[in-house]
Amino acid sequence: MSQINPYASNLGKDDPLKVLSATPRKIEQLIEDLGSERMDQPSAPGKWSPREIVCHLADTELAFAFRLRQTLAEGDHVIQPFDQEKWAANYAAYDAREALTLFCAIRNWNLALLRFTSEEQRSKTVTHPERGAMTFWIIVETLAGHDLNHLTQLQVIARNFAPAH
Repeated sequence: MSQINPYASNLGKDDPLKVLSATPRKIEQLIEDLGSERMDQPSAPGKWSPREIVCHLADTELAFAFRLRQTLAEGDHVIQPFDQEKWAANYAAYDAREALTLFCAIRNWNLALLRFTSEEQRSKTVTHPERGAMTFWIIVETLAGHDLNHLTQLQVIARNFAPAH
C-alpha cells in the first residue's frame, strides 16, 4: 500500500492552512514571472507545461472540494480516485488565467469550510482505495503538500527560463 499522504515530505511541519492560503498568490506571481510566451514550455519532454500544471491544480482543487464535503457529509465514505493523466488530456482547452481564476474561487470556498471545521470533523475517517484509511485532516495535509510539490515545479521552470542578465 502506498503512503497515506504521498506529499507529507513536501509539507513537513508547515501549517496546511497557511500553505493553502498562500498558494493562489504564489501561482499568480509565477504566472507573471513566466509570461505568456513561456506558459506552454515544459521543463523537459513528457513533462507538463506551467499552464498544464495550473490546470492540474484547478482540477485537483475541484476534486478535493468534493472529497472534503463528502467526507464530512457521509459515514464510511470511500474517496473516488481520478487519473490525472486522463484529466490532463483536455488541458489544451484551458487558459492559465482561467485555470487560476477557478482555482482561486474554489480554494477560497474550501478555506472557508476548513476554517470552520471542528476537531471532531477533522478527525473523521474516510477510506482511499489506494492509500487506505485516513482522516479528513490528512486530506487537507495532502492537498497542502500537493500545492508545495507543484509550486516547486513552477519555481524551477521560472528559474530555468529566467532571462540572462
